[in-house]
Formats: sequence, C-alpha cells, structure tokens
Amino acid sequence: MNSFVKRTITGVIFVILIIGSVILSHWAFAALFLVVSLGGLFEFFKIAKALGSNLNKSLLILISTLVYSLISLTVFGFFNPSILIYGLLVFPVIMGTELFRKTSTPLANIAYSIAGLLWIVVPLALLNGFFNLNEGPAWHHSGALLGFFLILWIYDSGAYIFGSLFGRRRMLERISPKKSWEGFAGGVLLGVLTAFMISASFIEFSLSRWMIIALMIIIFGTLGDLTESMLKRSAGIKDSGSILPGHGGILDRFDAVFIAAPVVFILIFLFRGA
Repeated sequence: MNSFVKRTITGVIFVILIIGSVILSHWAFAALFLVVSLGGLFEFFKIAKALGSNLNKSLLILISTLVYSLISLTVFGFFNPSILIYGLLVFPVIMGTELFRKTSTPLANIAYSIAGLLWIVVPLALLNGFFNLNEGPAWHHSGALLGFFLILWIYDSGAYIFGSLFGRRRMLERISPKKSWEGFAGGVLLGVLTAFMISASFIEFSLSRWMIIALMIIIFGTLGDLTESMLKRSAGIKDSGSILPGHGGILDRFDAVFIAAPVVFILIFLFRGA
C-alpha cells in the first residue's frame, strides 16, 4: 500500500472520528481531544528527550489533564472565567518539583514542560470554546468548530496536492524541504473557497467573517506546521510518531491546530461579542 493510499484511508477515519464526536456532543469531542492532547504530549516527551531534557512525565500528564479539564469546563459554562487564574499555579508547581529531582537539566526541564502545556494542551482545550451551546443541539451549535476543521483540512490537502504536482519554489527549505509556494497558493485558493461555501450553511458568522477566519487559519496553521518541522529537525526526528499511518504522529497531524486554534478562538470570542 503506497503512502498516498495510507494517508487517504487514515485521513478518512480521522475525519469521521472528529466530525462524529462534534455532532454527537461537546462532551464526546472534549473527551476525544483530551486523549489527543495526552497522546501529543507523549510524542513531545520524545522530542524533549532528544533535545537533552529529562521531564517529569507523570506530573505533566496530571497537570495537563487538570488544565485541559479546567479550560473545557470553563468554556462550557460550569465555572466563572476568573477561575482560570488558578491555572497559573502550574508554574510554581513545575519549578518546585525540579528541586527534588536529581537531574542535570532543571532549566531545560522547566522550559520544555511549560512549552508542552502551552503549545499542545491549552490550544486543544480552547477548541471546546468553539461550540456555541446557546444555539441548540448538534449541528446548530457546532458550526464554528466544523468550519474551522473543514477549512484547515481542505487547505492542508490542497497544499499537499498542489505542492506535489506543481511545487518548484521552496517556502523555507532549511526547515521543511517539501513545502512550496505553489502548494501554499493552491491551499489558500481551496481554503478560501471552502470558507465561501460553508458560509451559506454555517450562518453564525457572515461571509466576510468566515473569510477572515479562513485567512487566520491559513496563516497561523502554516506557521504551526513550520514550527513543528523546526522542532523535529532540531531534535533529528523525521516523524513525531507512527500512530497515524501516512501522516506520522499526533503532533504531525495537529501541528497547524496548535498555533491556529488560539488565534481563531480570539476571533470567535470577538465576533460573538460584537
């Protein structure tokens, strides 16, 4: 089975799982992405180790679960947003525990621990804030989240296809040799077209706002992709994992989400408050 077929089959299963959880309930989606967050964190441990750190894995898994749950329950309306201030306690906890560990890399351990939380766990938890639970059940309250993923997936697929067929000019060869400006242009075209098409079905936002969201997804999603490539290259790792045949690991598949999600979360917050 060649790489393209593996990538396609994995992609279809991946899409069904995510869309199915979104439509089933916000709780199903939150549970699925808690698992994704922790899976991504385990892959991050491998990168951090290759870069010379020695992380307290058990502590980080516990803290990540608590932080993810706190953010999710807050955006679902169970807690007042002011409770998120307690999330700042993770910093002294991570720093304090290093005092009692026999390790020669305490600063690197602290830095990578915080980076893992902020880069992986927090953005995926913020995806739960894309639901608009005041709009009714299932399809009606999940338009922003479904739109986010549809734009991102079609942009990414378009960039891959156009880059494979027409790629000549490399975007940032020292970090990602296969990414080309031709692929980026093709992805932008399909991503913007997707925003235009879904604006007729997901009417929570106007066409102009969907276009803004699409551009932010494309710009910051590309930045996220390149950032993950930079980290892997610095660690001497080709793929972050092998759990997704044809795609690599969880970090390989969600790299664009990590940077794009917080930006789009802010946009959605501003658009709903306008």
